[in-house]
Amino acid sequence: MGYVADTQKIGDKGGCFIGGMKSLVRRKQVDSANSASSRASSSNQLAKALTIPHLITIGVGSTIGAGVYILVGTVAREHSGPALTISFLIAGIAAALSAFCYAELASRCPSAGSAYHYSYICVGEGVAWLIGWALVLEYTIGGSAVARGISPNLAMLFGDPDSLPVFLARHTIPGLNLTVDPCASILVFVVTGLLCVGIKESTMVQGFVTSVNVCVMFFVIIAGGYLGFKSGWPGYELPVGYFPYGVDGMLAGASTVFFAFIGFDSVASTAEEVKNPQRDLPMGIGFALSICCSLYMLVSAVIVGLVPYFAMDPDTPISSAFARHGINWAAYIITIGACTSLCSTLMGSILPQPRILMAMARDGLLPSFFSDVNKRTQVPVKGTVATGLLSGTLAFFMNVEQLSGMVSVGTLLAFTMVAISVLILRYVPPDEVPLPSSFQEAIDSVSLRRSGCSSSSSDIDVESTKIPAVTADDSTPLLAEISVGRPLVEKAAAKLSYLVRQRRKVAGWTIMFTCIGVCIVTSAASIVSLSNPARYALSGFGGLLLLSGLIVLTCIDQDDARHNFGHTGGFTCPFVPLLPIACILINVYLLINLGGATWARVSIWLVIGACIYALYGRTHSSLRSAVYVPATHVDEIYETSAHSLAC
Repeated sequence: MGYVADTQKIGDKGGCFIGGMKSLVRRKQVDSANSASSRASSSNQLAKALTIPHLITIGVGSTIGAGVYILVGTVAREHSGPALTISFLIAGIAAALSAFCYAELASRCPSAGSAYHYSYICVGEGVAWLIGWALVLEYTIGGSAVARGISPNLAMLFGDPDSLPVFLARHTIPGLNLTVDPCASILVFVVTGLLCVGIKESTMVQGFVTSVNVCVMFFVIIAGGYLGFKSGWPGYELPVGYFPYGVDGMLAGASTVFFAFIGFDSVASTAEEVKNPQRDLPMGIGFALSICCSLYMLVSAVIVGLVPYFAMDPDTPISSAFARHGINWAAYIITIGACTSLCSTLMGSILPQPRILMAMARDGLLPSFFSDVNKRTQVPVKGTVATGLLSGTLAFFMNVEQLSGMVSVGTLLAFTMVAISVLILRYVPPDEVPLPSSFQEAIDSVSLRRSGCSSSSSDIDVESTKIPAVTADDSTPLLAEISVGRPLVEKAAAKLSYLVRQRRKVAGWTIMFTCIGVCIVTSAASIVSLSNPARYALSGFGGLLLLSGLIVLTCIDQDDARHNFGHTGGFTCPFVPLLPIACILINVYLLINLGGATWARVSIWLVIGACIYALYGRTHSSLRSAVYVPATHVDEIYETSAHSLAC
């Protein structure tokens, strides 16, 4: 009947090796009404408290950081010039590709864990572990780096960098060349305590802080627009034109400012706490990204119009632009905006990590300590405290600015895997799902029932035997029954049946070769040490794989089982397969261009994670003794189990 026990039971060395390799690709069950109700009976439930305004607050607060107050000057001077606004638009469109993929998966699989959760369902346990481990690194380093940036901005409000009280100011420890930052550590602990109070309460505070930041940006737009009209927009009246560095410079600027859009994925990490995830999650992600893109474009359009791009201050572009027009006091307002944006981003960095840890602990890949949910506040307090202690300690002792590139690796890996998961969902959704061994009695009952039906049908006279219809998901007929004794029709039906059965294999291999083509194309475009003939050859080969994969996936039908995948009625990603493949291409290109030093540091972290998985996660996984059954039989098994319990 296709019920397959977990391969961990194999005892010989060769079998153990095969079982260990198969553990990397075992996939967990997608969220459904049955699995959700089963989990609802447990005590580890998060509070269903978030609505669209809360999600927009989390998305905008996590995305708009203080970097925009600096990024405008740096990118305009070095890459885009007055075309900075178009760079932000292109980067926003690129981020929207990932947002579309997140929106579909978040509404179909509304559970804590975000990209880790989606990868576990669609790709496998090994990839899911690496994505979850990379996200832990992202949020830890990201939170610490943000916290270290708050104290200098706070000091500027009081006049100079040395104006903070002694217990908050930075100090250098003699002999160790170590600069400690008590202010950063205290802020991390305050945010951690706030997140432990409750998701709704912490979101309300984040909403207030984010509102202040947005008001500062509106001040920049309105006041700067007035100054621009008054002065005649000197930044646009240049002999070099709107594209001083050409289209290539504008695109290079888009690659740089793309990272200003990172943060909207925090919305997906709160999916389990949303009241109506099928409606609210896609809208929350979409509105948050649209607001951020609009604010970025308006601020950049104003600032590059006030000051010629080559005269911008790369460190304080907005404050210096107002100062050139005689409004020096605006620097205080800009600094308030930078402080509030950093505080909001700090909350957005610490919020998702306990939920990632909780999802991994629920699956047995981490100790159950992280999966405990406080009964009163309904948040993972233990995981939040552990996250806060780690981030606060790093923020106190370490200058993590040189590690900030590692944050981007985790985000881009997650974006890439989410896009791949959408392709898998559409073309090769899992046809077998794991159930706990506690369902063995119900599984045996269903197996016996179906075996009985099968054996009874075998008593039919051979002359009236029919060739069974071939189905895409074991339930939807694709061919009419054809009587034996009509050789030509039977032969054509058998051939077509074979082709239909092979469609999933063709789609799976096509997705894999498409990803390989993306890696080859982006590598050839990024490695400058390659000779031109080698670069052209690799680009041609990779481009052929990529284009062929796109054509094949466009021509073949998507799997009918996708309609029953997870929760239905939510958002559906448009332009599949073009949109996910474009998303993969952009993210892999940015990943390769992060630099060798960043990848060397990340590789060390991933190797540590692989060791932890091999020593603990693989052997403690909740799927180690699971029984795999056809996806089309799951509902019947759940009903049989519920009936037996009722009796």
